[in-house]
Amino acid sequence: MEEQVQIIKKWLGTGSINIFGLPMSGKDTVGVRLAETIGGKFLSSGLIVRALEKSTNQNITGEGKLIPQNLFYDWVLPYFEKPELKQYPLVLSSIGRWSGEEDQVMSVAKLSEHPIRAVVMLQLSEQDAIERWEAAKLLNDRGLRADDANPEIFQTRINEYREKTVPVLKHYQELGLLVPVKASAPRDQVFTNVVEALADFARRTNDFVSEL
Repeated sequence: MEEQVQIIKKWLGTGSINIFGLPMSGKDTVGVRLAETIGGKFLSSGLIVRALEKSTNQNITGEGKLIPQNLFYDWVLPYFEKPELKQYPLVLSSIGRWSGEEDQVMSVAKLSEHPIRAVVMLQLSEQDAIERWEAAKLLNDRGLRADDANPEIFQTRINEYREKTVPVLKHYQELGLLVPVKASAPRDQVFTNVVEALADFARRTNDFVSEL
């Protein structure tokens, strides 16, 4: 795997890899590990939003809905400009989930010298996502978030992904940036699959950098 990691690092530079998938697909798990492996920084829109909700005493996403676009632009996008991230590649967890936000994400990322180089789509069926959620609920290993305790809210999160985020992924696919990876395997295997897929993508795209 080390050779593949070096290929990714050389190709990526200070660029960004954005990871998407259904709830329970392992976005943050894969993202954190990938960032550590390539010496990058990890940014999760979900973590950013929940922290700001707490600090401002707001409950915007507690019913499973995506954050409104105006708040996404105000709260999440400024993170790309943080000085402490300047010299590092970024691994993003679902930054820009609502159709139309991807253009702004790509623009801000490029201006901050973190251009979006690839978009990983962790492929998991809705049924598999629900089964993972049910298992996690029994094990109580997902914290105390309301959307991880209420089946209706969890289903809303799935619906939001299908209706608002799938079009985002189609756009990235049209731009030649989408890297699909099956996410139904155990965690270590999914991570290995992601590294292999990104290394293959890096070889194919070589020195290509999107001008968007």
